[in-house]
Amino acid sequence: MDITTIRELISDDMDAVDKMIIQQLKSDVVLINRIGAYIVHSGGKRLRPMIVLLAARACGYAGGRHIDLAAIIEFIHTATLLHDDVVDGSDLRRNRETANTVWGNEASVLVGDFLYSRSFEMMVDVGRMPVMDVLSHATNRIAEGEVLQLLNVHNPDTSEAEYMEVIKRKTATLFEAGTRLGGIISEVAEDQQQALADYGLHLGIAFQLVDDALDYNSENKEIGKNIGDDLAEGKPTLPLIQAMKCAGQEKSRRLANIIENGGLEEIDFVMQAIADCDAINYTQQLAQQQAQQAKRALEALPETPYRQALASLADFSVARTN
Repeated sequence: MDITTIRELISDDMDAVDKMIIQQLKSDVVLINRIGAYIVHSGGKRLRPMIVLLAARACGYAGGRHIDLAAIIEFIHTATLLHDDVVDGSDLRRNRETANTVWGNEASVLVGDFLYSRSFEMMVDVGRMPVMDVLSHATNRIAEGEVLQLLNVHNPDTSEAEYMEVIKRKTATLFEAGTRLGGIISEVAEDQQQALADYGLHLGIAFQLVDDALDYNSENKEIGKNIGDDLAEGKPTLPLIQAMKCAGQEKSRRLANIIENGGLEEIDFVMQAIADCDAINYTQQLAQQQAQQAKRALEALPETPYRQALASLADFSVARTN
């Protein structure tokens, strides 16, 4: 099942999510409307709301609250993007200028805060304490992941385990929460809720691993950001961590110095070191393993087109080029 087929399977639900997003973005503060719309409608994959919808449908859910939950997940994700771009000083996302580049850091942070608070208003309206519990815990974990990543910036001693902990919290937590929510509102057994959460966690890890591999792919013009952004920001992601691990002492010292200072002045040297260690392939193989674990978790669910779509999304997450 390709991504187009998956989208067609839940097209009515996705249309309803889009309408919900537009409705909930409305504010009497004009700048909030402008920035919120700019980010939400900037051509993202909408993978996170998709998995909420698919998880609920895979559990046989026939109500309408999965639409609210998918929109909430997208709002939380969008808020993190606004804050991330300010922290990272990013100027390009999805082939467009970032909101902080257009409107400034202050406005971007405050509109991110608005999206967080609006998402919590929507959670209250859903009126299910388990939903509040999952989402409040998830937003807390995401914030912890952001702080952990900040501690790793310009730190050449960052280990693979420390890197994995960051992406679990910063990225995979929202995937995990979204798929668990599909099970919660469907009121399926706890083992199926956990299976969906496990699927989301492994899917999110796979997705971020591929993202970090793509950051060093000079052949790819589709990723929608600048090649080497992570290096410029002094972030030691897995391709660079692996390159340092397998490089000789002299080359490792030079890589460590590059991480400590940031910038792109030595991007060619870094790209060559990553290639020499086959670090991109190493990262992609780990992503493949995570995608396989995600698919195995789905075995706890009944066989339906929605379960098949979730499995196909795991394949898509590691095969994508942007």
